[in-house]
Amino acid sequence: MYTFTGKIRYSETDAYGFLTPEKLIDYFQDCSTFQSEDLGIGVKKLRSQGLAWIIVYWRVEIYRMPVLGEEVRIGTTPYEMKGGVGLRNFLLETPDGERLAAANSVWTLVDINTMHPVRIPAEIRDKYQLEAKVDMLYDSRKIRLPDCPGEEKQTIVVQEYHLDSNRHMNNGQYVRIAAGLLPEKTKAAVLRIEYRQQAVLGDRITPVQYQDGPSRVCISLNAHNGKPYAIMEMILCNNNFQ
Repeated sequence: MYTFTGKIRYSETDAYGFLTPEKLIDYFQDCSTFQSEDLGIGVKKLRSQGLAWIIVYWRVEIYRMPVLGEEVRIGTTPYEMKGGVGLRNFLLETPDGERLAAANSVWTLVDINTMHPVRIPAEIRDKYQLEAKVDMLYDSRKIRLPDCPGEEKQTIVVQEYHLDSNRHMNNGQYVRIAAGLLPEKTKAAVLRIEYRQQAVLGDRITPVQYQDGPSRVCISLNAHNGKPYAIMEMILCNNNFQ
């Protein structure tokens, strides 16, 4: 497993000193990016070939959110690559091995000019060493919205600071928007995110929140035509990690 270490920064925490969900996603995304860069098949190399990896699904299980100043180890490994799809695990741990969070993710390699999926070239696929799956729940990447009315929230306009190097809204920004709608002190034990289309500069995103019982919240981040850019499901935690 490829790993790097870090320390939880003040800028990565919420008002109570815990790592925020979007910064957790950022740590995982950075880890896979670092691995690809170290293997010589990073962002610049792929762009020179007209390619980019696009995330289409996350399942993140959170056992304990780290706090300000806590040292952490972030790890990742791909466990399957087939066609144009790569499946990858992530771990967030303490230096002594306490598991703080685990994630499963689904990525698609696309042609950046057409945004259509392409087969993973052998020279890219062969660079990665596949490892066994991390012990966690593996589920469908399709998220079902509850059969109840949703509550429409304030529309957000995609700004320059939301974008990544592909000029699309970074996947962590969707999490920031959705998680920001939770009531104060509410924490998620499981995050599932299904990405359906890419938001770009100037797009208007309208969140619609669905409360499915006391512990499940779904938020659909919708385009002007009502079709979602992404859907996020959160299974809430009773103890708030405190």
